Amino acid sequence: MTPIARRRLTPDLEISRILTGLWQMADQERDGRTFDLDGAAAAMRPYVAAGFTTFDMADHYGSAEEVVGRFRARPDARPMQALTKWVPEPGPISRADVRAAVDRARRRLGVERLDLLQFHAWSYTHPAWLDALAYLDECRREGSIGALGLTNTDTVHLRLVVESGIPIVSNQVCYSLLDQRAAGAMAEYCARKGIGLLAFGTLAGGFLSDRWLGAPEPDWDRLATWSQMKYGRFIREVGGWEALQRVLRTARTIADRHGCSVANVACRYILDAPAVAGVIVGARLGERAHLEDNARLDALRLDASDRAALAETLASLAPIPGDCGDEYRRPPFLTASGDLSHHVATFPAPFPVVTAADGTRRALSGTAWESFAGYSRAVRVGDRILVSGTTATHGDRPMGGDDAAAQACHALDKIQGAIESLGGTIDQVVRTRIFVKRIEDWEAVARVHGARFAAAPPANTLVRAELIGDAYLVEIEAEAIVR
Repeated sequence: MTPIARRRLTPDLEISRILTGLWQMADQERDGRTFDLDGAAAAMRPYVAAGFTTFDMADHYGSAEEVVGRFRARPDARPMQALTKWVPEPGPISRADVRAAVDRARRRLGVERLDLLQFHAWSYTHPAWLDALAYLDECRREGSIGALGLTNTDTVHLRLVVESGIPIVSNQVCYSLLDQRAAGAMAEYCARKGIGLLAFGTLAGGFLSDRWLGAPEPDWDRLATWSQMKYGRFIREVGGWEALQRVLRTARTIADRHGCSVANVACRYILDAPAVAGVIVGARLGERAHLEDNARLDALRLDASDRAALAETLASLAPIPGDCGDEYRRPPFLTASGDLSHHVATFPAPFPVVTAADGTRRALSGTAWESFAGYSRAVRVGDRILVSGTTATHGDRPMGGDDAAAQACHALDKIQGAIESLGGTIDQVVRTRIFVKRIEDWEAVARVHGARFAAAPPANTLVRAELIGDAYLVEIEAEAIVR
């Protein structure tokens, strides 16, 4: 069997470029089904022996962490890498919450230090996600976490985190022949910053394989697994069953030339993309494995004509909307259920609100500036919401470093959070004013503003101005009318 290629994410963490994903373990355990944890741990051994030494899991992937812990405790266990995730419920997150989550993962995996912990935020407007990352970075510096990664994070928020000084080594995002969102700004930023993309959904729940070439369209309401339910939505979003068949036919023609499978072609195309450190191929431990087929990937080399044929076919698909991870934060929700009902119960208001005797409501973001200068982040009077000039401040800490685009992102998150706390939405903003310290930053800031307000552009003014606070490059104010 061909040796499996590897990639170093940090000086201390080298992974196999074909990772084994354990998401489907939750599917195997749904509806009260029992699972043989020791049997699943034993089923990991052939993967590791074949060179597939890196496994991807999460705190909510059923018993995945415990199974890996049992494998590590076996006397015949070989060295492997366990990449896990923490996906907390929306709402406030304390230092104690973070440490409890890290300790739980270490206990399940049977390790003193987690190889890589990947963090998922359900909402960027609630500032708790930044608290969580700051506390996770404390754990990294103390040694209970080896490296920090993100998952399902869009480009502008990845940029905000990195430019704020939190060292991120990877971002796990959906990336496949059907979903090319990561191929643009995300790949460019990751390549520039040395951040590895970990691609999941590369086989679209198995739909990007020979099994489905020429097959009749399935009954979308009667699919067998959560994975098929999820990626069935992606298929319908890009153009439906015939769109998938066009991709499969092109991939099969290329596979015939190289003597390999459609799945090999689908994975190789993504593995060769800029900034991609590895692709995650899902496994149903104890049920079936595709080790020999996956091992052929290292020998497969796509040439220019192969890539041109695939690119031509992909251009005929409707693009998946938005940026990476948007499928978990805004419609269309490309999840197994088509919404967030099986993920999240409620979304707490981002900021506390105080109501005066006359009905005026005030949202407070809690920055040092508000208490010092005596103002509210936002005030609602009747149907009007007025948002104060907002900088990239979290508590008493400037965010975004010397990157004006990152600062603009955080300022707009706070503005959006204040409006949501007062019962409005970002699409109800009718006026914004932007003040930049350096006129050369105007375009980067304007692009962030344009992306945030693409659905309902408000009236806007952008000017150069002297700003209070040496660290701040941009300040933004807004007004919304709630109808």
